[in-house]
Amino acid sequence: MLGKEVHYILQQKDPCNRQNSDRHHVADHLLFFLLQKYFYKHDNVTLHKYCTSFSLANFLPLYKHTNPLPLLFFLLLLRDITVFMAKSILVTGGAGYIGSHTVLQLLLGGYSIVVVDNLDNSSDIALKRVKELAGDFAKNLVFHQVDLRDKPALEKIFARTKFDAVIHFAGLKADGESVQKPLLYFNNNLIGTITLLEVMTSHACKQLVFSSSATVYGCPKEVPCTEEFPLSAASPYGRTKLFIEGICCDIYRSDSEWKIILLRYFNPVGAHPSGYIGEDPRGIPNNLMPYVQQIAVGRRPHLTVYGTDYSTKDGTGVRDYIHVVDLADGHIAALHKLSDANIGCEVYNLGTGKGTSVLEMVAAFEKASRKEIPLVMAPRRPGDAEIVYAATEKAERELNWKVKYGIDEMCRDQWNWACKNPYGYGSSDSTN
Repeated sequence: MLGKEVHYILQQKDPCNRQNSDRHHVADHLLFFLLQKYFYKHDNVTLHKYCTSFSLANFLPLYKHTNPLPLLFFLLLLRDITVFMAKSILVTGGAGYIGSHTVLQLLLGGYSIVVVDNLDNSSDIALKRVKELAGDFAKNLVFHQVDLRDKPALEKIFARTKFDAVIHFAGLKADGESVQKPLLYFNNNLIGTITLLEVMTSHACKQLVFSSSATVYGCPKEVPCTEEFPLSAASPYGRTKLFIEGICCDIYRSDSEWKIILLRYFNPVGAHPSGYIGEDPRGIPNNLMPYVQQIAVGRRPHLTVYGTDYSTKDGTGVRDYIHVVDLADGHIAALHKLSDANIGCEVYNLGTGKGTSVLEMVAAFEKASRKEIPLVMAPRRPGDAEIVYAATEKAERELNWKVKYGIDEMCRDQWNWACKNPYGYGSSDSTN
């Protein structure tokens, strides 16, 4: 009997009046239909309430039959359908800072995840901790230590699992290092991405979320930066992001079956509120907040502030800092957007839409940590932008995404991570 009703549900178009009627909502649709059939008649608002809750305690007050077997069969069926319909996602670079936080959010959202990472600038300990935080969902995570340039190894992974989509984080990401080692960055970031796209094509997996960067805006002449701004990367690292964006657009133009979302994120900071996963850079940190936290735990003597004569409120550079959990949620929102039939190759900024100066950020961290950060003032560095922050209206409108955390929460969670992990995922600072 229930089999016929499942078939009926699959033929319906959005019986729950949801905007998105893809297969992720089949369990919701089935619940709505069976509530109408087996439970007391309630108004649609009440049914919608129960349609989004899988708690047995919520079902029982509505149940009108004395025989509990139909309800129990239904709950078992609902569980099986939810597991069966879970999307399978490949996450490249999933052991890294942003990748690990995104993997955790995906697991908690019911996705089945395969992570590919060569661990060159990340740690498998991050994924072990993700599994602990994910609880029962940890069984849905598989990890392969594979370099994206290893095409045969990548082919085996795709042959083993049919992926619904790919979220692509993997790549080297230090601006300064890329200036010293441009060929390394071109080889790793470009060849790795091209190999990934070739394997995706051969296995008919044509949905991609690419983790790009605001570095493609270079030194913007005005702010906030909209997605339509002219692009001008200032470093080899930035140019790899820019090249990959162009490759993705060209692929879509050549084959309209592709659905690609390019996410230009601004300055990720913070850590998971548990303090169990966070940013653990190798060697000397390239970004402000990891450096500040290392000063606070006694690993470094002071912070050098480059440029105190910018046309800003305190003379220091202004950036758009975004909590890493908000950024992870933005990638998941983009993944949901891929189910939109009208998506081709689309670009979205992920930021807060607010600029914060270096000194403001340091002051917020000092407040959160109750530690004084010694400062040394220095001249500007060539190529540093004065003010960069995002226009976020497009992402808020089209991805239905908005940041939840402010500067205080970013610094609170950064300090919580630093206190619990003063040397990151390692036991000592062996890469000074």
